[in-house]
Amino acid sequence: MELKDKQRIALSVYFFLSGICFASWASRIPTIKDFFNLNEAELGTILLAMPISSLIGLPISGWLVSKFDSRIPLIVSFVFFSIALTCIGFSTTPLLLVLSVCLFSFCMRILNISVNTQSITLQKKFEKRVVGAFHGLWSTGGLVGVAFSTLMVKMGVSIQIHLLSISIVGLIMALVTYQFTIKGDKSPTGNKLIIGKPDPFILYLGVLIFFGAICEGGMFDWSGVYFKDVVKEEVFTYGYLIFMTTMALSRFFCDRLVNEFGLQKMYILSSVLIALGIAIAVAFPFFWPALLGFCFVGFGTAAIFPVTLSLAGTSKKYSPGMAISIITTYAIFGMLIGPPLIGYLAQAFNLKNAFIVFIIIGLMFIPVSRAFFKFQEKNQ
Repeated sequence: MELKDKQRIALSVYFFLSGICFASWASRIPTIKDFFNLNEAELGTILLAMPISSLIGLPISGWLVSKFDSRIPLIVSFVFFSIALTCIGFSTTPLLLVLSVCLFSFCMRILNISVNTQSITLQKKFEKRVVGAFHGLWSTGGLVGVAFSTLMVKMGVSIQIHLLSISIVGLIMALVTYQFTIKGDKSPTGNKLIIGKPDPFILYLGVLIFFGAICEGGMFDWSGVYFKDVVKEEVFTYGYLIFMTTMALSRFFCDRLVNEFGLQKMYILSSVLIALGIAIAVAFPFFWPALLGFCFVGFGTAAIFPVTLSLAGTSKKYSPGMAISIITTYAIFGMLIGPPLIGYLAQAFNLKNAFIVFIIIGLMFIPVSRAFFKFQEKNQ
């Protein structure tokens, strides 16, 4: 087997494990909500800890990608990422929960930047597009994670045992495959964050991923609660499960669809599917219509992150690692605003009406993507 194929398998494992760990946390949010007896606004405030702690990691993640090969922060962040996941399960007070969530989010930021930097470096060794498949494996990991969570909920397994088992298996797999990750990928230039007038190329992509983060992050954090409180489904993970399933399937085909339709049409298609899916779930808050709506949203959100991060890696001003770090900051602001906003709106107007925000945000991909591609045409 060629070295690049071994590296591709190793990166696939890390994307897959990252998806499992994140989905394991997100799918048990309703469990945590009930354990601490939180209302929607209180839960929204706790979820606010994730993007804030991730935002704090901006200067650290930027320094790491400029100082080391990306494989070093990759393995270190994954170790603490797994530890934080276990701590979330064993938290007995709101303070411990918030601290654990902060560590989890902080490490996830560094992990995501490291693994995406590796994926863009590896893409240069392949003629066909492979980045979308990596994100497909992240979603597949999320699918496996939420399916396993569904099983744990049905069997009445405690959140402590559930998250601890995920952490242990994840750590073992990460340590075994670490030796095959890419070495010597630190870029000699473009590693410094330039303060001043925003680069329009990065700004447009940042706004796109900002909207994507609001939609995707909101679905991660609130789909289970929506099915539990609005749809009144006892096994509340079904909504999250179908969302992750359709997202995973789509991401394995998004590279092919991009080649077939082009990047601009992919953003338009994503926009329409997100708005349509949420509209169905809100207008018909019953099991099968809501499931169909979440299915459309999964298809719609699938291409946003892989396509936008791939475009960020082509920046002429920044190295791939630094460009991804900057773009990810916009995503953090999306996570910062989205999930808590849904919580506060749900407290004021009810959760079903709060989901209408996703329709408005989903439609924003059309004008912003058009502006980005017009800018590209003028500067070619």
